[in-house]
Amino acid sequence: MDITIHSSFLPHNDPEESLAFYRDTLGFEVRNDVGYNGMHWITVGPVGQPDVSIVLHPPAVDPGLTEEERRTIVEMMAKGTYGGILLATKDLDSAFERLQAGDADVVQEPTEQPYGVRDCAVRDHAGNLIRIQELR
Repeated sequence: MDITIHSSFLPHNDPEESLAFYRDTLGFEVRNDVGYNGMHWITVGPVGQPDVSIVLHPPAVDPGLTEEERRTIVEMMAKGTYGGILLATKDLDSAFERLQAGDADVVQEPTEQPYGVRDCAVRDHAGNLIRIQELR
């Protein structure tokens, strides 16, 4: 079986802020930008990796969710406990400097972890946790 990861999904609560963070701060390219019935989906991904994408989507749009579930998702996003993703780079210090210059919400500066990786953590404007691990 030959299976790869193609897309991951992260919620956003402001498409323009999300676009600015993922395109301008992280340097991702925009692959798709779709509006439908007042909602907005943006697909972004790292330059040079066309087969790997993040779909930034409106929260709680699944028609099977109850109103209580929708409220819970919005509350968890506000607390920064709903979505997250792990990225990787060869130059963690430069990436972290770019994130700081882009006004990212810093959760953890670059740190050697006791489990053998060096990483940092920030939150995007929707509260999604973005961990970036240094490739060695």
